[in-house]
Formats: sequence, structure tokens, C-alpha cells
Amino acid sequence: MQISVSGKGVDVGESLRGHIEKNLEQGITKYIDRVTSVQTVISRDAHRFRIDIHGNLGTHAGMVVRASALGDDVYAAFDGALEKVAKQLRRYKRKISNHHKLSMGGAEREFVRGRKYVLAADIGEKEEDSHVPQGVVIAEKPTAIETLTVSEAVMRMDLQDLPALMFYNAAHGRLNVVYRRGDGNISWVDPEGKAA
Repeated sequence: MQISVSGKGVDVGESLRGHIEKNLEQGITKYIDRVTSVQTVISRDAHRFRIDIHGNLGTHAGMVVRASALGDDVYAAFDGALEKVAKQLRRYKRKISNHHKLSMGGAEREFVRGRKYVLAADIGEKEEDSHVPQGVVIAEKPTAIETLTVSEAVMRMDLQDLPALMFYNAAHGRLNVVYRRGDGNISWVDPEGKAA
């Protein structure tokens, strides 16, 4: 596993670098051995330290694990982010072992190509006479809308630390969405209608 530790406006000493590399290696390989690379970025957020961890699971589906944490102490912030990564990997390992038992008979995973847009935060606030939102497209990139089971979609949303995930439901082919509610529970939207 390749581990990268860098700082944004923060000097990363050898002691901190060694602590991060050792604990990442132990904490991640405890749950999964396929992680190919992990990047850790240390930065300042006002008077606190922010740790961002991003890891590539090395699976054919391109799954990643992401976590971040804030703390007054850089070591405490790292430990908080590492605990989030460990929790995601525990869930992934548990769910992947269940999915091997309930696999789709070795069928190829299907997906539909789409486009993902990032819009300015104030979009939709000032709609003059037009029904088209007035806003700036900040980013545009291709994305894949995959065919997943609901539990696979929740697992992917958790692993990638996403607020929501759109997918085609493997059970019936309709477009579905899962998202994390403010109270921490997960909500699943399954509209009625024709299959895609």
C-alpha cells in the first residue's frame, strides 16, 4: 500500500509522518488488504487542525474511502479521521461478505453514462422571468449511474462519504436515490413508474 502524507500550510515532521503511516498501515490492513493507495492531507482550519484521508480500495469498481476530522491537536484529529475510515471499512467488509453469498450469478455490473454538474451555491435564489435557474456551472464531468442493490448503494455512499447517491435499482431497473438524513438515518427514494 502506498501512503502519502502532505501538509497544506502545515509542516509535517518525521514524528507525525511516522505516526500516520504506521497507524494507517495497521488500521486499514486489519480490515482489507486491497487498498492500493492512501493520501493524507493535514491543513489548518482557523485554530484547529484538519485531517483528510482519501484511499483507493483497488477494486474493479473504483471504490474509494474518504474521511476527515477536526481537532485542536493534530494527533487527535488524525485518530478521529482514522476511526471514520475504520468504521467504513468494517461496514464494507461485512457487506461484501454478505454479497458474495447473494451475488448476481457473476453477471457484469451495468451502468449508464451521465454527466455530473457542480453549481454555484446561490443557484435558484434569483429566478427572474425565466423558469431556467440563473447560476454558474462550476464543474462538469462524466459520471456513471450504476445498477446496484439498495444495500450496495448504501455501502458505496458510506465508503465514498457522499451525502447522496443515485442508482438504478437491480430489483426492478428504476432510478433510485439514497441519502443521509440530518438525524443520521438513511432515506431511500424509490419512485413508482416504468423501468428504465
